[in-house]
Amino acid sequence: MSETSTPRLLPGSGPKPDWLKIRPPGGAEYVALKTQLRERGLSTVCEEARCPNVEECWGGGTATLMVLGDTCTRGCSFCAVKTNRLGRPLDPDEPRKSAESVELMGLDYVVITSVDRDDLPDGGASHFADVIRAVRERNPDTLVEVLIPDFRGDEAALATLVAATPDVVAQNLETVERLTHPVRDPRAGYRQTLDLLGRVKRLDPTRLTKSSLMLGLGETDDEVRAAMEDLRAEDVDFLTFGQYLAPTKRHHPVDRYVTPEEFDRWREEGEGLGFRYVASGPLVRSSYRAGEFAIRAVFEERRREAARSAGHDAARDAHDASAPHTHRRNA
Repeated sequence: MSETSTPRLLPGSGPKPDWLKIRPPGGAEYVALKTQLRERGLSTVCEEARCPNVEECWGGGTATLMVLGDTCTRGCSFCAVKTNRLGRPLDPDEPRKSAESVELMGLDYVVITSVDRDDLPDGGASHFADVIRAVRERNPDTLVEVLIPDFRGDEAALATLVAATPDVVAQNLETVERLTHPVRDPRAGYRQTLDLLGRVKRLDPTRLTKSSLMLGLGETDDEVRAAMEDLRAEDVDFLTFGQYLAPTKRHHPVDRYVTPEEFDRWREEGEGLGFRYVASGPLVRSSYRAGEFAIRAVFEERRREAARSAGHDAARDAHDASAPHTHRRNA
């Protein structure tokens, strides 16, 4: 089946449909954690981005931290993060603070993301790697996903980050190739993101990779399919789809509100293409607890395979040790 577009059922300029209406967070777990974080001067992307899933994720042991400061050196038209040519000086204590945040929140899965820092020689990769190592040292049982900048295509910077061994490395396409500009900053690129995801696998084939697409920006169905195929060509493991919502009237406009049924269809198509897991829904964001279960299942299966392999090796060694030795006499 080939479609060039999806009917514009609901214009983005109209009121939000019922499936996009959410209640503000306020559960006991959420309030307690927020209070503790504030007492220590710590914050999360979950709050700053007003994520609709914050209460679900915090209650389930998942959260997203942002490092490298709060000022981005790029200006994507979909993003509300403040921008400037120069970011704030790096906080040398940020690795410790991040590790403390993970411990304080009792997270068994953390996503660490950052602004773009084109003003730094390595794009902030070495600092980012320090954060990963600090979080791992203080929280050895926590799975670490990183949503990273593209480091301007710098291979050495990417290698520095991958060497810190995050469990999952994510970089978002955000949208289809045709809409990459003007949706993303001119210094970002559709092919640059694909190349980065592929290089992660070449640097370390055991790393899992992930990407995300926002829908409702004016993309066609065929363009979405092409993006999925491009991601699979780079062996990307996980994919998320969510509804684009403009932060303000100054940002890129919403073209339409995509229905839950359409999101279900994209999930099915993505799974059919071979992604290990596809999280797809109006309120899904690139860091989403539902996807964590699938990612954790991959690691559990890897552990079981390692245990089975170790058991087979031990059995073989025991058999070899007990077998009678024969010696061939010299002729």
